[in-house]
Amino acid sequence: MSSTQLHAESEQRGKLPLRALLALATAAFITVLTETLPAGVLPAMSSDLDVSESAIGQLVTLYALGTAATAIPLSAVTAGWRRKRLLLTGVVGFAVANTVTALSTYYPLTMAARFVGGVAAGIVWALLATYARRMTPEPMQGRAIAIVMAGIPLALSLGVPAGTFLGELLGWQVTFSVMSVIALALILWIAATVPDYPGHERGGRIPLTRTLAIPGVGAVLFVTLAFVLAHNILYTYIATFLGHVGLGGSVSLALLIFGIASIVSIWIVGAQIDRRLRTLTIAGTLLVAAGATLLAVLATSPTLVYLAVALWGLGWGGVPTLLQTAVGDAGGKAGDTALAILVTLWNVGMAAGGVVGGVILDLFGPTAFPWSVLVLLLPVLIAVLAASRHGFPRKKSAPLEAIPEPAK
Repeated sequence: MSSTQLHAESEQRGKLPLRALLALATAAFITVLTETLPAGVLPAMSSDLDVSESAIGQLVTLYALGTAATAIPLSAVTAGWRRKRLLLTGVVGFAVANTVTALSTYYPLTMAARFVGGVAAGIVWALLATYARRMTPEPMQGRAIAIVMAGIPLALSLGVPAGTFLGELLGWQVTFSVMSVIALALILWIAATVPDYPGHERGGRIPLTRTLAIPGVGAVLFVTLAFVLAHNILYTYIATFLGHVGLGGSVSLALLIFGIASIVSIWIVGAQIDRRLRTLTIAGTLLVAAGATLLAVLATSPTLVYLAVALWGLGWGGVPTLLQTAVGDAGGKAGDTALAILVTLWNVGMAAGGVVGGVILDLFGPTAFPWSVLVLLLPVLIAVLAASRHGFPRKKSAPLEAIPEPAK
């Protein structure tokens, strides 16, 4: 029996297609781990490639820029491709990028491989939420996206520490080689369990400008950019901040607490998102703000710092699921285009977090990081509260059937 037939039977029984969703969650896991892994093996990569540690740090930035620069154009170019073929192409991209990274002894070649990895991430990210929605009965679509997005905190809380340990034990090249093996296994998993869907017919894809004009889409995209920027300013420089308050030796513990709290957050969001998307988004914003407030005013207490990090993780963990669900709901028939824009803005926010955080560090010092989070979260909260009809509605409405026509 084909994967598409298995999916059809699952939908008829009103059940989640768990095997296919877990394959997509693994794709999310590989996407995030491929992006962040250089940070865990940075000194060894710096030594072996004979470049500075800051140059190795740019491998993460280049990956994010590759995703941001190509997500929308590639989404348009490949609109007519069958979805399974496109998903498999993205995963093959990870296998190639990580294999070249593992074998390369030449920094420019490693940079090129990282850019390819970022392009692959743009393909995969633009597909994951849409795929989860298409192969799941409507009442459980939010839960399905939550399962897929669980790959993110698992990569950060388990994948990066495990990859770092393996790199220290056997070498960073082995770590990237293992990532390639996982990607190859995932290709077989996707082929066996994930259903296939047709792409858009010629002219069937909603143009970018008309997508942005759909009520609610702009609000979700603004929240995405501001929220991701706020999070990444603090997350990128968390080691610097903790070192400043005398907890430099507790970075791993803090990140573990953050990861566990994020997993709990995804579980809560997965259970409630199909009924309480607006409430959960407001709660997530307030929890991250509460954590930032504790770090801003009471960071001298280790116990309160760990509590702050837990609140931060509880607020942030479900945000990718909430925002991708919100933009998919608001976009309706233009959901694919809206998600491609979200992926682009998400990666712009990630890349900008390092740059803006660096400026804040030079001008104001590490204590300004939590305050910058609070400054950015204020307009986020206002935007969510204001988008009560579209974007983050009080009650989930039917998808829009009519797409606004361009002004004449």
